[in-house]
Amino acid sequence: MKVAKFGGSSVANAEQIRKVAAIIQADEDRKIVVVSAPGKRNKEDVKTTDLLIELAQYCMDGNEAKQEQWLEKVVDRYAQMVSDLGLDEATTIEIRTDLVNRIQAPYKNSHQLVDSLKASGEDNNAKLIAAYFHSIGMNASYVNPKDAGLLVSDEPGNAQVLPIAYERLHQLKEQEGIIVFPGFFGFSENGTLVTFPRGGSDITGAILAAAVNADLYENFTDVDSVYAANPTIVEDPFEIKKMTYREMRELSYAGFSVFHDEALIPAFRNGIPVCVKNTNNPKSEGTLIVAEREVFDNPVIGIAADEGFATIYVRKYLMNREVGFGRRLLEILEDSSISFEHIPTGIDDTSVIIRESQLTEDVEKQIIDRIKIELQVDDVHIERGFAMVMLVGEGMHNSIGVISRASGALSRRNVNIEMINQGSSETSLVFGIHQEDAKTAVQELYQEFFSTRVLA
Repeated sequence: MKVAKFGGSSVANAEQIRKVAAIIQADEDRKIVVVSAPGKRNKEDVKTTDLLIELAQYCMDGNEAKQEQWLEKVVDRYAQMVSDLGLDEATTIEIRTDLVNRIQAPYKNSHQLVDSLKASGEDNNAKLIAAYFHSIGMNASYVNPKDAGLLVSDEPGNAQVLPIAYERLHQLKEQEGIIVFPGFFGFSENGTLVTFPRGGSDITGAILAAAVNADLYENFTDVDSVYAANPTIVEDPFEIKKMTYREMRELSYAGFSVFHDEALIPAFRNGIPVCVKNTNNPKSEGTLIVAEREVFDNPVIGIAADEGFATIYVRKYLMNREVGFGRRLLEILEDSSISFEHIPTGIDDTSVIIRESQLTEDVEKQIIDRIKIELQVDDVHIERGFAMVMLVGEGMHNSIGVISRASGALSRRNVNIEMINQGSSETSLVFGIHQEDAKTAVQELYQEFFSTRVLA
């Protein structure tokens, strides 16, 4: 059995949905189809999810005129697909009714309203696609996550799957025909709809693949494979044919847009191989993501960069002898609900790398004041505008000179290194630099590690 997930660009219009149907018909092992909300039809287009978020905002503001306008925009997206696919107009009426019911339903708070409207993008698209499959003679049916037992934590916009969900979802393995399942959301134990983080349809696919013990989880997108670097930064980068879960997760965390960095965890824990494939070129073999792979001569398999980081610099003489200093520093951040990314440290100083988006002006002042008063430091200040550039590869573990080669490459382009951090697994190597140098850094590192390489 295979679980096949199709992203927003793969289900954006009637033409793409026909391609999806052909892909499912071409392999009888593809039994579960997970779909996203309709994505962009062209570069200037707007994703359906973004329209729904705007609609939710007007609902909360009580702006009935804008609410009606955006409701029509959403319905029109589906109505066009219904017409182009030759489906009965009743499908459009059903979608409109569903949206109106979601708007008018009683909610305990605004988070529930937002989650319900966002999730309608995937939910209504799954119903539409199931109707189209059925209209062309495919034995297919829509399955609602609540009925299937996809139970999640009650954290709006950040749901986590509950262990009991896997037991309940396992029954899908026995269902006849093709299952069309909406991605991106599940239900709490009290029956409230809750969404995963943005990009959560990938998470849904991985959960279902694990629950039914699939032989393969196929993730269809609009590229032939995962590339060794961002194609918008590096011209014609190498295609990665095989990589490990660890490598994919590290690259996703560092800015690769193929997967949300949490998406593969259910597949990883259950040993389900994942294949990234192109809806527009399904015969391409894609990128296979597995637990272990052969390590080739080059230690690096991919390079990624992500911007928007800030550094909290803390200096105190004899800090290394002060028992509990690090714990108390992190407790101050915890009290402000701030998570950290990296903590490079010296004898008398330490730096805490955090996402800049977590820092408001008030939070920044509060943190600095508490560190000064409670930890009695010699200096504390925050600097913004950093990027994290990451080299990833299982082969770095047994390779000598990777840091030397990387730092030499950055030096050639006058890129100043503010921080170096390597995880204990040695699968990734992170350089903190000023974000205006990020593009240059990726290009030079790619030249250093891939200029003569062919990925097997």
